[in-house]
Amino acid sequence: MILALDIGGSFIKAAWSPEPGALEPMGRVATPSDTIEAFVAAIGDLTRAAPSRPQALAISLTGVVDRDTGRLTCANIPALHQTILAPALEAALGLPVLIANDADCFALAEAAHGAGRGRHVVFGVILGSGVGGGLVSGGRLVNSAGGFAGEWGHGAFLPAIAGDPPELIPAFECGCGRKGCLNTVGGARGIEALHRHLHGSDADSHAILSAWEADDPAAARTVDIYSDLVARLLALAINITGAEIAPVGGGLANSEKLLSNIDRKTKPGVLGVSERPLVVQAQCGPDAGLIGAAALGWSVKAYERNSAGSVRR
Repeated sequence: MILALDIGGSFIKAAWSPEPGALEPMGRVATPSDTIEAFVAAIGDLTRAAPSRPQALAISLTGVVDRDTGRLTCANIPALHQTILAPALEAALGLPVLIANDADCFALAEAAHGAGRGRHVVFGVILGSGVGGGLVSGGRLVNSAGGFAGEWGHGAFLPAIAGDPPELIPAFECGCGRKGCLNTVGGARGIEALHRHLHGSDADSHAILSAWEADDPAAARTVDIYSDLVARLLALAINITGAEIAPVGGGLANSEKLLSNIDRKTKPGVLGVSERPLVVQAQCGPDAGLIGAAALGWSVKAYERNSAGSVRR
């Protein structure tokens, strides 16, 4: 059995997985934010609440594991930021512990049980408040030991001109400390910033998309430029990774019309794409973190059974 946890800044969702593809919810508890000791104790309580002793603990976490040191960058949970969590949990619980970023777990969920089923390389895309992603190849995370693969929202490579007719796009400052990241325009806060820059008016992302679907010219201009920017960099990411499909999650993915627009603009920049949709709506829903964590656990257990050596994470 795999115990799967989806850990966010406010809550920890838990589920147990008695076999690959099966998931039984166990509810949620508040995320301890003060000390790592309180956090480890809370995880211990959840482990003891499972129907039987798990073979492994698999965690989807809102943070990034440094592949060289195992240290977490986890600003939303102060108790975990800059800690080395897996060994602490393993020592306390006596269980193997697997940790992956929440976007990675989303990608793994979609590859194993969602829109990417049957595809060898799956690039999971998050268009939420910001931009994120994860990369799965052959059923396993490219970030199997931590790292930043799939984080296509960051890097100072935002095109300076987009749209038809062309519009100059400023290099907005990103929360990562750089300027010109796709993250500054590609998420919900980004499309709002873009609309403000283009039209001098404030509107939330829902209002912008609703106005666009009602044929409002200003919103149409914003969405055209937004889709152009996202599609150009998504095409680059797909060409680099060889992804066969890009399931999209996050709040902006609720608009199928927007995803269709991005798909249409992405395909001309991608090598060797068939007529089938490339940019598609994700299928695993709000439990993608748990589904992906369980899939992470089972993928590693399967690898261990079929490998002569041991797996080091």
